[in-house]
Amino acid sequence: MQIIDLRSDTVTKPSKAMLDVMFSAEVGDDVFKEDPTIIELENYSAKLFSKEAALFCPSGTMTNQIAIKVHTQPGDELLCDVNSHIYNYEGGGISFNSGVQAKLLQGYEGRLSPQLIEQNINLDFDWLTRTSLVSLENTVNKAGGSYYTIEQIKPIAELCKKNNLKLHLDGARIFNALVESNESTQETGKYFDSISICLSKGLGAPIGSLLLGEKEFIKKARKVRKIFGGGMRQAGILAAAGLYALKNNVSRLKEDHARAKKIGQELSKLPYVESVLPVYTNIVIFNLRSQIITGEAFEKKLSDNGIKVSMFGKHTVRMVTHLDFDDAMLMKTIEVLMRIS
Repeated sequence: MQIIDLRSDTVTKPSKAMLDVMFSAEVGDDVFKEDPTIIELENYSAKLFSKEAALFCPSGTMTNQIAIKVHTQPGDELLCDVNSHIYNYEGGGISFNSGVQAKLLQGYEGRLSPQLIEQNINLDFDWLTRTSLVSLENTVNKAGGSYYTIEQIKPIAELCKKNNLKLHLDGARIFNALVESNESTQETGKYFDSISICLSKGLGAPIGSLLLGEKEFIKKARKVRKIFGGGMRQAGILAAAGLYALKNNVSRLKEDHARAKKIGQELSKLPYVESVLPVYTNIVIFNLRSQIITGEAFEKKLSDNGIKVSMFGKHTVRMVTHLDFDDAMLMKTIEVLMRIS
């Protein structure tokens, strides 16, 4: 039976073309800053977002946590949406790694507004934590792939600058946002003090994320990466996959979005589906009518038909489209969903 895996866009596997560049990559010791392929990837990605420098890391959790560590001091507070990946899915790293607390804000579909942020900046009193960092996520995983536009980001950046706050972007799926909004990496980059981008989701690399910023920030980040155990040696083999992904797999993300939107449209017609979050990019989140079918029963029926999904709650389901999910798989998925009762 063919397996259709919609649990995440992290399940993609390197294509033959990507494997070819990986196996032919020139490598060196990255801790000694001698891996030419990693250096090329870091320079390429920094230039892409108009930043001075970049740092290659194993995961997006690491790049986010390094950024928080560099931007803050123990006892500080950061502001983020209640849906944020840095709060929900990084193992409590905000407090564990940096001694910082998160103030969770209820944005709209995972997006914060300048007004909401301003209302939650602490005043400079001894008994209040120092607000030092704002973190945005683009796209917002837990909010169904919703995204910020430049028009929404710009006033937030201006507010942060006015209040001496650092602004970090968890851009794990930033390219999904940009191909949907038709906005540029260079324009996006100029509004953030640091940016994390992921190579192993929709872009199809087997591993890796990049942290982008100015030279002094990346110098500090490199030391924190070492402390976190993220120093790598001949990792140019992995960096080569990231370079290939950035140069070849961005524009095709629109195909993933089209397939996700088709799934969302079909789900909204089904009697056992209570609601479907708006499908902005490649993430589909929907709630089941538990009186008709429970989440457990639904997941089993899909599994029996070779389809894997993620449960985002007792009766809430997430499906994520990606480059290893094609039109034939889309039709099979819809056919199975229509047969479930």
